[in-house]
Amino acid sequence: MMIQFLQATGTGGGMSGTLLFMVGFFAIFYFFMIRPQSKKIKAAKLFQESIAVGAKVMTVGGIYGEVLEVDEKTVVLKLDQGRMRISKVALSPDSTVTEAAEKR
Repeated sequence: MMIQFLQATGTGGGMSGTLLFMVGFFAIFYFFMIRPQSKKIKAAKLFQESIAVGAKVMTVGGIYGEVLEVDEKTVVLKLDQGRMRISKVALSPDSTVTEAAEKR
């Protein structure tokens, strides 16, 4: 009799426990992966829209330059030797790296 009682009470709580675990897992996944990535994308888009002539920038490839022209999707950079037209998405939004390069 004792075995039947334990089995009957153990099966009812399994579904709600699994559902609670799945909701908790999704919440953790959202706050640690999806939300920070969407914030990063927003910040990069804001950076691309705020690029102005005369700004000192760095490409994602590590090339430093000064912005000479700004188009809708591209910019022209003045380099030490010449000019280069690149896409705005190829500019690094990490301003701390750019500030460190300017101090050199």
